[in-house]
Amino acid sequence: MTPNAFDSFRFVSYPVRVHAGTDAINSLAGEVDRLKSQRVLVVCGQSVAEKTDLVARVKAALGDRVAGVFSGGKTGSPVTSVLEGVAVAREVDADGIVAVGGGSAVVTARGITILLAEKGTAQELCTQYHEGKPPVSPRLMAPKIPNFIVLTTATTAVTRAGTALIDPESGHRLELFDPKTRPAAVIWDNQALLTAPPWLCLNATVSCFTGVAAALQRTDLNPLAESDLLEALRLLLENLPEVNLQPNDPAVRINLCAAAFLYNRATDAGAGGSALGVVTALAHSLDTRYPECGHGDAYTILTAPGMRFNAESNAAGQARFAQALGVKKEGMDDCQAASIAADAIEELFKGLGLPVRLSQVGVPDKGIDLIALDAMTDFGLHRNVRKIQNVDELKGILASVK
Repeated sequence: MTPNAFDSFRFVSYPVRVHAGTDAINSLAGEVDRLKSQRVLVVCGQSVAEKTDLVARVKAALGDRVAGVFSGGKTGSPVTSVLEGVAVAREVDADGIVAVGGGSAVVTARGITILLAEKGTAQELCTQYHEGKPPVSPRLMAPKIPNFIVLTTATTAVTRAGTALIDPESGHRLELFDPKTRPAAVIWDNQALLTAPPWLCLNATVSCFTGVAAALQRTDLNPLAESDLLEALRLLLENLPEVNLQPNDPAVRINLCAAAFLYNRATDAGAGGSALGVVTALAHSLDTRYPECGHGDAYTILTAPGMRFNAESNAAGQARFAQALGVKKEGMDDCQAASIAADAIEELFKGLGLPVRLSQVGVPDKGIDLIALDAMTDFGLHRNVRKIQNVDELKGILASVK
């Protein structure tokens, strides 16, 4: 790739420890002791609790440090289930949380730490949208108990500072921002990662591909961010197909976890941006309104049309991504490269057996209006490289993938 044009940059890392490999879950005891947690609440969903041995393995690793188990985590982390977890955390006087599972368990655990500590409801603490003004995220200053994560799938939710909960009344996402809720330690345990079936592993990971694709469309990436993103892209391209071809190989799963970790680290190094904000906004609305549409499914359906929508406003950035993807050929101009990059993404997802049409996840034609309207208040939309003029533009994107 050609060198980026950047002036100056700042990178601040945060302390997190990653333990990976066979029986990595046994590293939990040292991490919990390091932060002096003595009454840990284990947070997971019913599938992890009932269909795997992971809770038993966590208990074996931590012994009497486990004060209780909350297995009521739900897909999408609705506020109601998070509040149930808060009640359990209070009951056992938890001073630490171990999340076991994928993105929903991770976010539910973070939500518990926030609502356990802060005064106010999730609706009061979340990012506020006032008409005609930029979104404002309240400062959540109360100290938070530490959290530790045992992953069953790769997910970009792991090391983020944001926590998105679903409001059960409105169906909207409530976005809470607090860097203090980032995990103290993350476990990539071979056996834990293999508990997820291949389809779930893919569904949990592909949104990372969209994030990397968006970030690599920036033309001002600093060398720290760019190197992490290029390595994340390589890991994704090489290992996503292997999930189906080598379903029992833990190295494939760990490589995908590493890709998600590198992507998040790149955003800390300044790789965040606006290249595909419209995709993020629509995906959030889609998987919230239609629970049968997995989180990853929303991104596999919307990434290519979102790129096509933004192409005129970001041809150079999309061409840069096409070069990183290896699909830009000699003699192509930026517009041609942008077009072929979008096509390549759609073909990649098709080849993985993932949906690329709304009809494949049960969305009827009448659902398009509701998804588009919801997305108009999503934080990501305000950062899209192409300014959204009205809700009809979002309807047009959705209609193109009916």
